[in-house]
Amino acid sequence: MTTVLPSTSFSAPVVAAPPPQPQRLVDLFEFGLDAPICLTWELTYACNLSCVHCLSSSGRRDPRELTTDEAKAVIDEFQKMQVFYVNIGGGEPTVRPDFWELIDYATSHDVGVKFSTNGVKITPEVAARIATNDYLDIQISMDGATPEVNDYVRGPGSYATAITAMKNLSEAGFKNFKLSVVCTSQNISQLDQFKEIADTYGAQLRLTRLRPSGRGADVWDELHPTKEQQRELYDWLVAHGDNVLTGDSFFHLSAYGDALPGLNMCGAGRVVCLIDPVGDVYACPFMIHDDFKAGNIRSEGGFEEIWKHSELFTRLRQPQSGGACASCQFFSTCKGGCMAAKFFTGLPSTGPTRSACRGTAKRRCSRSKTRRTRCRSRESTTRTAPRSSRSRARSTSPSA
Repeated sequence: MTTVLPSTSFSAPVVAAPPPQPQRLVDLFEFGLDAPICLTWELTYACNLSCVHCLSSSGRRDPRELTTDEAKAVIDEFQKMQVFYVNIGGGEPTVRPDFWELIDYATSHDVGVKFSTNGVKITPEVAARIATNDYLDIQISMDGATPEVNDYVRGPGSYATAITAMKNLSEAGFKNFKLSVVCTSQNISQLDQFKEIADTYGAQLRLTRLRPSGRGADVWDELHPTKEQQRELYDWLVAHGDNVLTGDSFFHLSAYGDALPGLNMCGAGRVVCLIDPVGDVYACPFMIHDDFKAGNIRSEGGFEEIWKHSELFTRLRQPQSGGACASCQFFSTCKGGCMAAKFFTGLPSTGPTRSACRGTAKRRCSRSKTRRTRCRSRESTTRTAPRSSRSRARSTSPSA
């Protein structure tokens, strides 16, 4: 896979030799690649649950979602671009009628698939089918190691559904499927329990970060881990990181000490992107907002044109100044934190996230008068949905 270096304008990036050595792998990735290595595709917004922190405010199917033929055409592009695999989500992707047809089409066209599910359709028969496909992986979502914690976030009965799905996968002989957990203020103390559950069913624990987008904006203040919990999470990852997946969700915590396993970078538009059910392409699965929309695959040139030549992705692949964070002694490891978390809580994109910030940048940022108003609420995203009955009023001093 070649490196795509940024041009000096918003025109198409040029393919050139990598920058002079020595260079870290992460330094090359920041210029972008000719195909994403972490591509998330939300097949549908339809879902049997209504999780209070859902990034895409899923629940109902969008009537404009891609048809079966359009979805297969996208898979053909993936094959041509040599996309290694795609993360399929939603919504609940398994409720889409052509789900298995699309999965079979992808894996038969050299595109591996990992799909996320709440487990509602993972019967013993389906688990046996999954276990026979070497190009298919699965992750079961669970956000509490007990029913009380999980079902408050994901809905009544969802804990039992997830446990049943994992039991079915285990009994079918499927090894190392993923148990996916969004870390919140309510479950940080349950990390050891999550690991025990994963070990019980032969799964691998995957932890990811809560983001304030979609319905997650409504519960951000309630569910966002505290400063003390962020440190607890970092220490736990240092002790267990070799056996736990994080997908670079917590690179901002590296300011606490040694860098955590992974690339430790924001891959938005560089190595990461999202395709939503109607074909819109965003820089990151956590940035479903017009400001981060690069185009639609139904346009001329399709996905490949957007990935390689869109104005947004070209801009994101240009060298970043680092802003107030550039002078910080920890900048090389935390890179100022998550762009999405800063955007949706109204913090400057060139400043630090407030969680885990240990350097001088936080003090400099707090003195700056360039801080944006906190207007990046769920109402300003490209999708809207009824508020959760459990949403809370948000404070005016965010902690990203």
